[in-house]
Amino acid sequence: MRPFNSRATQPTPAERVLSILTAAHSMTVVSDGLDPVEVHRLDGTAAMGHIHLHEPSEADSPHPGPRVPVRLEFTDIAPTPVRDRTRARVTVTGLLAAPYSTDAAESTCMEFGQAVFEDHRGRTFVTLDTLQDTDPDPIATSEAGMLTHLVDDHGELVPLLLRLVQPQPAKGATRVLPLAMDRYGVTLRLEYPGAHRDVRLPFAKPVARLDQAGPQIHALLAAARRASHRNQLLT
Repeated sequence: MRPFNSRATQPTPAERVLSILTAAHSMTVVSDGLDPVEVHRLDGTAAMGHIHLHEPSEADSPHPGPRVPVRLEFTDIAPTPVRDRTRARVTVTGLLAAPYSTDAAESTCMEFGQAVFEDHRGRTFVTLDTLQDTDPDPIATSEAGMLTHLVDDHGELVPLLLRLVQPQPAKGATRVLPLAMDRYGVTLRLEYPGAHRDVRLPFAKPVARLDQAGPQIHALLAAARRASHRNQLLT
């Protein structure tokens, strides 16, 4: 796999897709002619423990067998109680050798077609080669717990991070909460009456291991405390 970009400040669409697939707790399976199947409780195995993606078969394969078009739908929901909690959507299309069954004891093999990543910036198509060439984010499966811990046990520290936002955001926000965290940094959501704005705080360097995330967050807080100007956004 190609190493992640140490100069990047936010994940690529391929990294987001891989993180969502890795951390997903549920998905919707849609096959032609069949009702959608809601698959829950993916904890411990994740989506890719239920579905194995592989390259498309050769067109001249002597025994390709019957194949069923299928679509896997994932919704990335913020773990914190922010306004508009849907962060992104991922759709993976492909072919199965047989209709998907939740009773299958082993991983279902899926011939990959394409992945579509959608967020507030728009839609991006991601190929299987790009996914396979992308390193998994070490924070992906722990992000929800880390963000809820920050809000529940250290919520008073979150507004402190606004001192690091440049240029300083407009006054009048009614609430600020962490929206997302990845190997490159933290995203905060500032909520205003009838609107919201997201701001990005990059780490000093990308996280290579999960145990590096805590020190990076503490480094952001230390930098915020050293900031010379006062944060009066929530006053």
